[in-house]
Amino acid sequence: MKNKRKRIVTGISIVIIGFIAYIFLFGKLFPYSPIIIGFQKHETNHTIIYIQKGADFTDFLSIDTLIPTVEGFHELEFLYKPKIFVFKDSISYSRRSPSKARFCVFYNSRLFISPWALQEAKNQKIDLAIYLTHELSHSLLHQHSGIINAPKYPKWLLEGIAVYSSNQMGTSFYPSKEGTYRLIKNGNYIPPQYFKTSNEDKVSLDVPNRIPFMYSEFACIVDFLIEKYGKKKFLNYMKALIEKPNHAEVFYQIYQIEFDAVISDFKQYASTYKANI
Repeated sequence: MKNKRKRIVTGISIVIIGFIAYIFLFGKLFPYSPIIIGFQKHETNHTIIYIQKGADFTDFLSIDTLIPTVEGFHELEFLYKPKIFVFKDSISYSRRSPSKARFCVFYNSRLFISPWALQEAKNQKIDLAIYLTHELSHSLLHQHSGIINAPKYPKWLLEGIAVYSSNQMGTSFYPSKEGTYRLIKNGNYIPPQYFKTSNEDKVSLDVPNRIPFMYSEFACIVDFLIEKYGKKKFLNYMKALIEKPNHAEVFYQIYQIEFDAVISDFKQYASTYKANI
């Protein structure tokens, strides 16, 4: 009887271990897998790019040249070379990525590029360099935050910094700075703290593309902070949140004013932006 129970326990253990190994190697936990199977590794001066066998991508140096630009804006250096993954087809991407987005950066700073993003870039629907600069901004901040603090970093600010630093407004699906202010003036606005919460869907927005508008709104807030208080103070704010993810407290320490008061000023500024359009 004891031997039978032991065999059953052993069998169950093997199944569990096998399942865990499978989801790390081929499933949704692949972004955090310590072992990479089925990808060719290409290391450049600044990046490590994994190309799934069968994927048509060779433009490694173009990605490599983006790193100094990202580091220059943030005034931070990557702690280690970011790992970037290119997939051969949508099925492979969907199996291994928890996200359905064109690009996704995980809290361990790994960056996934979907096959349809590469196709859209070939069709000139999106600018690959701009989108990758955006994603590398996330990767850089995640590296410095660490896997524990990265999820606590304000998500609206992550997107605002990424859009602003990559000059993404006015490209692809993103409204320009002037167009974003025009949309805000027409009554479209989402409180930054609502982003990625249950309150987000409760906000009605009459805009051509909802997510690009929100990202552009957040970039305009970043622009407003930099224009009004200076980039040095903004970078101090950005970096302080890496170590201490208490947004209200950090914001007040850096700016000596409540965040809500600054947002009120931003909305007032947006309501009078007509003179600049």
